[in-house]
Amino acid sequence: MRSVFMRYPNGKAKAVTFSYDDGVPQDKRLAELFDKYGMKGTFNFNNVRARKTNFSNEQIKEYFLSKGHEIAVHGAFHRANGNLRPIEGIRDVLDCRLELEERCGQIIRGMAYPDSGITQMGNFGNYEQIKNYLCELDIAYARTLGGDNNSFLLPQDFHAWMPTAHHNNPQIMEYIDEFLNLDISPNVYHATRIPRLLYIWGHSFEFDRNDGWEHIEEICQKLANNDEIWYATNIEIYDYVQAYKSLQYSADGHTVYNPTLFTVWLDVDSRLYSIKSGETIRIN
Repeated sequence: MRSVFMRYPNGKAKAVTFSYDDGVPQDKRLAELFDKYGMKGTFNFNNVRARKTNFSNEQIKEYFLSKGHEIAVHGAFHRANGNLRPIEGIRDVLDCRLELEERCGQIIRGMAYPDSGITQMGNFGNYEQIKNYLCELDIAYARTLGGDNNSFLLPQDFHAWMPTAHHNNPQIMEYIDEFLNLDISPNVYHATRIPRLLYIWGHSFEFDRNDGWEHIEEICQKLANNDEIWYATNIEIYDYVQAYKSLQYSADGHTVYNPTLFTVWLDVDSRLYSIKSGETIRIN
């Protein structure tokens, strides 16, 4: 039986993404730092009326969207979904999405849970209830917190997407070294050749508060210009994974059809294949 593994665009086995919350003024400086080092960031904004988001519509497009970064939902009133009744949670997410789409001029599908998110549940709610209404609201993924994912695995459940670590995690540089040194080449045991993801999150205002701009720049420098890494936003990773999962195989597994709009890469027994949108290939 063959070993088949997803590969990121251009056959890469590693990806890096960043996620930063609240739409604060320091996000501009952080976005410029990402631009300098070729990183991609997802910036999770609250509603301007509720949280005084500090960017005009034109600035959002100039500083973030035109550079390839993502804007995502962070709640109209920054309330923990786990503590809201469903109707309140629906309103908080929907109001935020509606406003962001109007301001950005594009569809917004990503989210980071505000406050304590789904790490605690009040008002007798539960995660499945929250996940159900997020799906109904066309929220494709939601970042959570509460535990590090230093196994660098992609999430089984994108509505409970656990990042690798906060940028101030005392072990963050060790995690980065471990990630960079991972051997996912065809020469290693097949079960270890799964694709990996380094996901760093935080708030850019912390860099002013903790005099941490040199720290985040060191992180970016360490990760930059690596041919093994795909630098992507949260939604780009989600969409690519969904495209890979949408591949259609013949019963014997030798013929593969790609019905999506993406070129999808895969590793079959240590041989790389790319399948263009609408293409059918034969795996020998």
